[in-house]
Amino acid sequence: MDVLCETLQPQYEVILQGVPLYSKRNRKLAEIDVLAIKDCYCDIYEVKCSPRIIKARKQLNKIRKLLSKTSSVRDSYFYCGESEKLIKL
Repeated sequence: MDVLCETLQPQYEVILQGVPLYSKRNRKLAEIDVLAIKDCYCDIYEVKCSPRIIKARKQLNKIRKLLSKTSSVRDSYFYCGESEKLIKL
């Protein structure tokens, strides 16, 4: 995940790792692996060590749905650590 953050650093103003999302009852609903913020929008990155893109897509859809209530999410990405590939979803 550190390699990804170093690569993204010049493109964004703020990069956060391991951001938890909580419900109104203070239960943890999801965790954003990497949240990158620039201007008025944010991009979300799901990091997996193996190429499980279906699971990542499901998690990103859930996170996008939760975040869209409070923030403007521009894009979501899947990063495979094994192959070091970044895929826009």
